[in-house]
Amino acid sequence: MPNFIFDKKRFDAFLSEVNNYINSLSDKELTQTYTDIFHCIDHTTLRDEDNTQYVISFCQKAVDYCNPNIGSVASVCVYPEFASAAKSVVSPIGMKVASVVGGFPTGQMPLTLKLQEIRYAIDNGADEVDFVINRGILLAGDSHHLAEEISSARSTCGDGILLKIILETGQLSSPELIYSASTIALQNGADFIKTSTGKTAVGATPEAAYSMLHAIRDFQKNSNRIVGFKVSGGVSTIDDALLYYIMTKKILAIGEINNQLFRVGTSRLLPELSKKLTF
Repeated sequence: MPNFIFDKKRFDAFLSEVNNYINSLSDKELTQTYTDIFHCIDHTTLRDEDNTQYVISFCQKAVDYCNPNIGSVASVCVYPEFASAAKSVVSPIGMKVASVVGGFPTGQMPLTLKLQEIRYAIDNGADEVDFVINRGILLAGDSHHLAEEISSARSTCGDGILLKIILETGQLSSPELIYSASTIALQNGADFIKTSTGKTAVGATPEAAYSMLHAIRDFQKNSNRIVGFKVSGGVSTIDDALLYYIMTKKILAIGEINNQLFRVGTSRLLPELSKKLTF
């Protein structure tokens, strides 16, 4: 595993560079960037009080924001119980359905049950699964069992289901541990690594994104497999999404970003984006 040491001065300089770049964007460039971010949204409802009627209404709003000239958001993200209802609304326009699995949000569930939950979500219509790792085994230093958990999730998903691994970075103790967890996830079949469940006190942070994106960059130096970064947990404004989008673009040295490389998990961003774009 490559040696990664978080350098605060280098990080601060990078963040300054990103903000300067954002401030230099023309109105035309901003509009294109907002459009790109729109295509990368996982429109998410994971409320304790969700029910079928609410989820159908929520998904219909995602459909209503779509336009033939712009397209659709990447997916709607719901609990497995509601994947079928979500699919009935969004599938006709080609939007995907993602479901959270793995004992969301704690990850504290026996692996056999986690794998059953993946199968349930897929059988119920999920095209993508956002799988929560067991942070306890990671914090205990048990990288072997973490790798086994993720590789088992990959095998259960098969080739046709997108697997996003939720690290819950706000509960990890250092940028170096975030980098290590990211690398383990990528080496064991993750299609995306994701910051947070959105259910803890600390969600996404630029520091966590910086560590995760460096893990992706280093992984891809020796792999032909396309992998992506998903930011979630407190990403509620365009400025939030824009920061992480440009961080991704800069660290991965990518000219154009699509929803196979970048996702934004959010429940509140679409109304703000709709004011910036003509839908």
